[in-house]
Amino acid sequence: MQVHYKTFGCKANQYDTERMRQLLEAGAPGAASALRARTSPLEAADLCVVNTCTVTNQADADARRFIRRVARRNPGARIVVAGCSAVLRARDYRAMDEVSEVVRGHDPAEVLAAANRALAGSGAASANRAATPRLVQLDRARPLRRRAGATRGWLKVQDGCDRKCSFCATRLARGRSRSRTPDEVVAEARALARNHPELVITGVHIGHYGRDLDPRTTLTALVRRLLDEVPGPRFRLGSIEATEIDDGMLRLLAESGGRLAPHLHMPLQSGADPVLRGMRRWHTREHYRRRALDIAAAVSPIGLGADIITGFPGETDADHAQTADLVDELPFTYLHVFPWSPREGTAAADMPGLLPQRIAWERARELRTLGTEKGAHYARRRGGSLVEVVMEGDGGTALTGDYMRVAVGSRRPADHRRLHSGTLSPDGSEVALQ
Repeated sequence: MQVHYKTFGCKANQYDTERMRQLLEAGAPGAASALRARTSPLEAADLCVVNTCTVTNQADADARRFIRRVARRNPGARIVVAGCSAVLRARDYRAMDEVSEVVRGHDPAEVLAAANRALAGSGAASANRAATPRLVQLDRARPLRRRAGATRGWLKVQDGCDRKCSFCATRLARGRSRSRTPDEVVAEARALARNHPELVITGVHIGHYGRDLDPRTTLTALVRRLLDEVPGPRFRLGSIEATEIDDGMLRLLAESGGRLAPHLHMPLQSGADPVLRGMRRWHTREHYRRRALDIAAAVSPIGLGADIITGFPGETDADHAQTADLVDELPFTYLHVFPWSPREGTAAADMPGLLPQRIAWERARELRTLGTEKGAHYARRRGGSLVEVVMEGDGGTALTGDYMRVAVGSRRPADHRRLHSGTLSPDGSEVALQ
């Protein structure tokens, strides 16, 4: 069976696709060998698995557009739709003539069963029997071994979120926070380390890792154990709230010798307290500001990134100016900026004070320009430094520990399964490998 995989959205979704791929490649216990899959280009596929995202309206639209493209380019392929958008919009996908099966969530076993039905010619999409999203506790004896076609591996430690940000649809799709056990995470990290020189610790809300386990534990304790028990790879934290980075994690960032990459991506969303209250965020502008400055003082150099939403309902010119002022003050090295769009089922969708999209986009453009300028300034400061990098793709670019994407000079190593040392150019845009 030839299978093409398409993933929309975050690292957690990308991880889930690799779980699906691994299970389909192995086949179900007792399944005929014909059901065991090999990854293929779209045009040659018998089956296309589409793992959807619902973070924005555009993400939903992109998935539907891709499904129609599959039907045009490969009319004979069966299409299985899974993921976050499939949880919240299952009826819409079932109504599409191009779709054979819909899986409401990310469970690889459900995807395998749906693939079996689709290839057997069931035609119509079936109702998914799992009413509640759940973290897959499947095939623990066989941890994820690799992220296909990538140098860096994703290590998902938890799923779901217990917060209730008013703009977020992902929480509705993913459900409550559920943590994997430390033993399970360590075993998977060891397996992934055989194929990847860097492992990114990811999830939906990793700062809440371990709160639901018995005995209760913390993300810092897990990272400390990974550093102790999984020699070789560089670990990197995925997106984490600034207020959930404790002093123990700061010590690991400062004292691990680069084993824990000096880089944090800390969602800000807004630098104005009235907007933060409307978003139902749990930090204030000053809480975030103080923690970001404490982090920058404790770990140097460090790459700092943030998510920001512009044009949230009721955001005034003064609110936007406060956000821009905070961004200018803090030592960010890059930004991810998104104009707000309403998501059905979220509290923010019905809030008064809706702004024209033009204003949201103009404000986003201003902040993106500011973020680019700050990133270039940071790169120049880092010019001439010795760094360890992980190669990307065909080796044309590499990633430093502090999350600078740099061009690679004329020497491009064939072995991408280890870290490489080099020197940054004066402007910090290129690395000359040793």
